[in-house]
Amino acid sequence: MSAFAIYALAAVAEIAGCFSFWAWLKLDKPIWWLIPGMASLALFAWLLTLIDSAAAGRAYAAYGGIYIAASLAWLWIVEGVRPDRWDATGVALALAGTVIILAGPR
Repeated sequence: MSAFAIYALAAVAEIAGCFSFWAWLKLDKPIWWLIPGMASLALFAWLLTLIDSAAAGRAYAAYGGIYIAASLAWLWIVEGVRPDRWDATGVALALAGTVIILAGPR
C-alpha cells in the first residue's frame, strides 16, 4: 500500500475517532459513540506504524498535511460547510510541506 493511501486511511480513522468525542460532548450523542471512536483511533495509530520511515516523528510530520486536507474534506462532506479560499490556501501549503518531507533527499 502506498504511503499516501496509508496516510489517507489514517486521516479518516483519526478524524472519525475524534469526531465521536466531539459528537458526544458537543452534539449530545450517546456515550456509546465513544466505542467505535476509540476503535477508530486505535486503527489510526496502527496505520501510521505501516509508514516506511526510520523515524516516527518524520512519518507524523508528513502525515500532518494529509490530515489537514482530510479535515477540510470532512468539514465539507460530513458537516456540510464548504471550505473557503483561506482553507484551500492552507491545505496547499500543508501539502507542499508533506511533499517536501516525503520527497526530500536523505
